[in-house]
Amino acid sequence: MKTRRIVLVAAVALLVGAGTAGATKPGSGSSTGTARVFDVNPVQSLQDESLTDQKDSAAAVPAAAYIPVQLTHLDGSGFLQGDYARVRSETGNPAYSTTNTFNYTRDQDEFEQVMVYYWVTEAQLYLQSLGFTGPGKGILQDGIDVRINTYGVDNSFFWDKHHYLRFGKGGVDDAEDAEVILHEYGHAIQDSQVTGFGTNLESGSIGEAFGDYFAVSFGNAKSGNTFQPACVADWDSVSYTPGPIHCLRRTDLNLHWPADDGGEVHRNGRIWSRALWDINQALGNVRADKIIIGAQFSFEADTSFKAAAIATVGYAKDTDASAVPVVCKAFVDRGFITQADCNAA
Repeated sequence: MKTRRIVLVAAVALLVGAGTAGATKPGSGSSTGTARVFDVNPVQSLQDESLTDQKDSAAAVPAAAYIPVQLTHLDGSGFLQGDYARVRSETGNPAYSTTNTFNYTRDQDEFEQVMVYYWVTEAQLYLQSLGFTGPGKGILQDGIDVRINTYGVDNSFFWDKHHYLRFGKGGVDDAEDAEVILHEYGHAIQDSQVTGFGTNLESGSIGEAFGDYFAVSFGNAKSGNTFQPACVADWDSVSYTPGPIHCLRRTDLNLHWPADDGGEVHRNGRIWSRALWDINQALGNVRADKIIIGAQFSFEADTSFKAAAIATVGYAKDTDASAVPVVCKAFVDRGFITQADCNAA
């Protein structure tokens, strides 16, 4: 399972390659570059559920799964560091180019560094395009540090205390799947809006749900994906799900609160993410994300499902009145609030 945060981790030796090598290597002097990435992951882009990891083999994924992209907001050092994402440590070699050309395949450690840099930067630019920029509205505009494969288990997390994203390895390495990257970035988004968000079961469930939701909402919109659009982390999950459809979780399950209370944040998050998904499907990703993300500024760190639902309805009333019936219905249908709660919000 991909998790939100940890309170205590074992000490590890970190290779801060970009930070030390940058003092002796010439930079690129440019803020833009080119690279190849998965869009969003090979299972989606190729619509092929039979793909497997094969121990990080390059031959396991056809060349058609890679797309050329432009990297932006680089700092000119020749490393994958920039305004919104900074690769601070990694296994293997830090990606480096005097021409900002970062074309790798999945068997190379540098590929995952490129994936995280690209997808975090693009997610930040998307947030800004929604209007989340400037004083009081900006989210993670100072950027975030990322550590690639220095966590030696098949898990990833956002660590709020040190403000970084960390991606694990094992099976399909986590940073090969953009939806895992976006899920963890979703946790960082919420923590940027509400410090320490997710302190109890319900708020923690909202956190997991939003991470899943943001992964599929932005991932599908960016890639144009229509293959299993509600399936989260189709590629990463081929290593630990039986199929025939591989998903870490789904955002379209017919679950209800409190009848389907699973007593755990990832299980209960599937109920909240379904409400968000219904809003997305009715309004489109841009309108839905403006409401869903904007409302989170008013959440408490230990918010309840009911309080968060009412806050989201209230935000819709203030910013997009015609969306209110859709937002109300989504939360009422999942059992988080009643129609009377909606009317009073």
